[in-house]
Amino acid sequence: MASSKFPSIIETLKPNLIIYDGFQPWVATMASSYSIHAIMFYVSSTSGLAYIYHQFLHGSSSLTSFPFSSIYLHDHEIKKLGIQPIKPRDEKAFAYIILESFEQSHNIVLLNTCRETEGKYIDYVSTIGKKELIPIGPLIREAMIDEEEDWGTIQSWLDKKDQLSCVYVSFGSESFLSKQEIEEIAKGLELSKVNFIWTIKFPKGVNKTIEEMVPQGFLESTKGKGMVIEGWAPQSLILNHSSIGGFITHCGWNSILESMSFGIPIIAMPMNHDHPLNSRLVEELGIGVEILRGENGKIMKEEVAKGIRKVIEEKPRKQIHLKAMQLSEKIKLKAIDEGVKKLLKLLY
Repeated sequence: MASSKFPSIIETLKPNLIIYDGFQPWVATMASSYSIHAIMFYVSSTSGLAYIYHQFLHGSSSLTSFPFSSIYLHDHEIKKLGIQPIKPRDEKAFAYIILESFEQSHNIVLLNTCRETEGKYIDYVSTIGKKELIPIGPLIREAMIDEEEDWGTIQSWLDKKDQLSCVYVSFGSESFLSKQEIEEIAKGLELSKVNFIWTIKFPKGVNKTIEEMVPQGFLESTKGKGMVIEGWAPQSLILNHSSIGGFITHCGWNSILESMSFGIPIIAMPMNHDHPLNSRLVEELGIGVEILRGENGKIMKEEVAKGIRKVIEEKPRKQIHLKAMQLSEKIKLKAIDEGVKKLLKLLY
């Protein structure tokens, strides 16, 4: 819908360069007609991009021939995501739009990642895609305490908890859980006996309350150990608090990047889209664990509790937490600075 207005924006601003994300391949086409270079900024994991691009190039054999064995999909994920070999001109396919944007990018592609986490995937995509890939991440929005109205109450609650004793539970802004899934997660939290903050979101137009969706008596039985918030919460402020020792997440890329940056171990519960591939990267890096699913991807309370205990309990948590902190330090010291310097050198 924005494409019809875009020429007038170009004519008004007369930019030297346009940076676009993967959902508007038409930007590069229009920019070219004005003799302006356009560069794609890919905003998800490069390991996921490598998987998609490999599939595009190798068709039906791709699921078995992908050269990185740690990045894969379970059968129930392939079925849920409806993954089929990408046809060369299937213009409605999500993956095709991303790859068209990639191929139209002028010589280089920017990535919201860093070599410390995805170096081999950056090199692989660069080779098969014949472009230079420049990691400039992780880019995350710094939370401003003055902007977060509810932070005072949350902070006061967290301040009373021991260091690394709590898990934060959130499934992003686009993943909505069924009543059955919410109940299993609630039972898993209760079984784990761990402190938690849980944000629950409902789709627009769904008139449900938290009391209706969680098991009867759950809010009373976890009073003091748990805080349940409906809607949005200041995620980065919560993750950066010393009481948080783990993050139960759907594995959206922004959530993964925030966890990495703050050194918080991830308890992965992937839902849709690129989430499963992001979750496999977390395990490969050793900075988290994935909660095992039952038949057809069913969430099971026992596995939820087991995943939490692996990260929060004293003995098993040491190695995962150490790796998460070490990666966080590497990212802070090197990643963004090197990527931005390389980009500026190429452009100027």
